[in-house]
Amino acid sequence: MDVDNGQPDGPGSGNMDIEQSLLHQFSCMGTTDKDELVQQLQKLLGSQLNYSTAAFFLDMNNWNLQAAICSYFDIESPAKLPSMALISDPKASECESIEPSVSFTKTWHVMNNGTETWPSGCFLQCAGGDSLGAIRTEFPCLKPGDYTFLSLQMTSPVQPGIYQSKWRMCTPSGSYFGDPLWAIITVVEEGTMALTQQLSHFSDLGSSPVGVVPINPFIQPRGENFQDDLCSENKNPSKC
Repeated sequence: MDVDNGQPDGPGSGNMDIEQSLLHQFSCMGTTDKDELVQQLQKLLGSQLNYSTAAFFLDMNNWNLQAAICSYFDIESPAKLPSMALISDPKASECESIEPSVSFTKTWHVMNNGTETWPSGCFLQCAGGDSLGAIRTEFPCLKPGDYTFLSLQMTSPVQPGIYQSKWRMCTPSGSYFGDPLWAIITVVEEGTMALTQQLSHFSDLGSSPVGVVPINPFIQPRGENFQDDLCSENKNPSKC
């Protein structure tokens, strides 16, 4: 979809008004008939869209009318979308376990790798998976070549398991841009993580937990008469 420059009277404001009007009109429609969907798309976008082209956009978007309209404006619009590249996850939690209902901060280090400044009003929103309690968050404009940190406050789910959360930057009109951002966590039962950390601590020290006696597999087990057996083997009772 078109991206305006943040000025209501700018060159892109007319297209934005048209898009909002079309999306409002289609929201009142509802049908699963493909021919009817094609006709609705043609009616909304005008006579310049023939039947084959309308069917193409609908089929490309799994016959979702709203998605087809957005795709049409994304392709036909001369305006470029902003750019954003993921640099790193400085506080990645993908390799760490977390207990249920624990609050944590997820951060991504990103940059504007394009040639245009992000328009005012860009926001980060969940685009798939579990939102992990985070909400849509607006971020300041970013100039070309500049870096920033995108941070969200999240909470681990109650039930143990592996959870994935996909987030995307959006223009003020709702079009995705830039690299997808992922948060992947493993939720474990309460107390499990503390036990794992204790075992890891023992492993780091090179010692076994208290009360556990290591067994040497190369030594034959001895009975209660171990001392008598040793004297017999040495053939020297004076040392016994």
